[in-house]
Amino acid sequence: MKYHLLGNSGLRVSELCLGTMTFGEDWGWGGSAKESAKMLDAFGKAGGNFIDTANMYTNGSSEKIIGDLIHEERDKWVLATKYSLAVGDHVNSFGNHRKSMVSAVEASLKRLKTDYIDLYWLHAWDFTTPVDEVMRAFDDLVRSGKILYAGISDAPAWIISQANTIAQLRGWTPFVGLQIEYSLVERTPERDLLPMAKALGLGVTPWSPLGGGVLSGKYNDKSHDKDSRLARPDNPMPYVNDRNLKIAGEVVAVAKEIGKKPSQVALRWLLQRSVPCFPIIGGKKLEQIQDNVHCTEFTLDKKQMDRLDKVSHIDLGFPHDFLVSPVVRDMAMGGWMSKIENPNDPVRS
Repeated sequence: MKYHLLGNSGLRVSELCLGTMTFGEDWGWGGSAKESAKMLDAFGKAGGNFIDTANMYTNGSSEKIIGDLIHEERDKWVLATKYSLAVGDHVNSFGNHRKSMVSAVEASLKRLKTDYIDLYWLHAWDFTTPVDEVMRAFDDLVRSGKILYAGISDAPAWIISQANTIAQLRGWTPFVGLQIEYSLVERTPERDLLPMAKALGLGVTPWSPLGGGVLSGKYNDKSHDKDSRLARPDNPMPYVNDRNLKIAGEVVAVAKEIGKKPSQVALRWLLQRSVPCFPIIGGKKLEQIQDNVHCTEFTLDKKQMDRLDKVSHIDLGFPHDFLVSPVVRDMAMGGWMSKIENPNDPVRS
């Protein structure tokens, strides 16, 4: 794997990130500690150094397994974990506030068997805690040495923009990373989150880069007629629908043409976006990790990228589509738009 700087920082991370939500069997569908060790070893041998977990994954078992596996070579790994989702039984055991953050980081440090966390994520915005409280609390943890960098996951673009602006003005630690759902079947972050990330210099770590598995192509060979479980009102696999199966079909077609697996093609598409992305790969079995890391070994050409872009295209909506219309852009530039090469498009350029 290649290594890149994470956002506006000097931290070197591998182009893929290992997601460890499946480390541990507490939730009934994860991998055992032994299988988790194999997955981590394969990821490391492929050049990976970036690990992502959270305090609530498999009820804390994910962090414990990682702590057991990496503590003897702690410094070679870039270790990221998260806080803020419910992990306790009292009113302050979850949320974005300072008490929750401090309590969570201390518990994570113990489970991970380390005295510092490289990247500490706010897991999901709670629409309750003041933004300046969050940013000052992150800054205090950085100054104490318990975390080195701060990141934010699953939050609106306007919240993140406000947070980093406050941090910049007050000399506090800003967010350097953004974790979001992003894939060929979930491109709505291109409306605001990704342009914001590019403007603010945030490294993007997409979760569910294979769209809940649908981009592997495994559902395209199975019937989902009106009598199937996929047609039920309580569809247990919301990613499996006609639109997404069409996208997956194109991914499968491209994969066959170049002799790769569909999952590798879907991941490669993310690696070639104009906003730097570090896809989070995960699995329950060693073979899944071994397959996915090969997405770093080839490049999709422009025609292949264009095909995937076209089949998965979304409307950006107002004001984006309005502002990029030829009439408005030409009027805004006083008639000079046609003479300007490569007009800026923060995501699709």
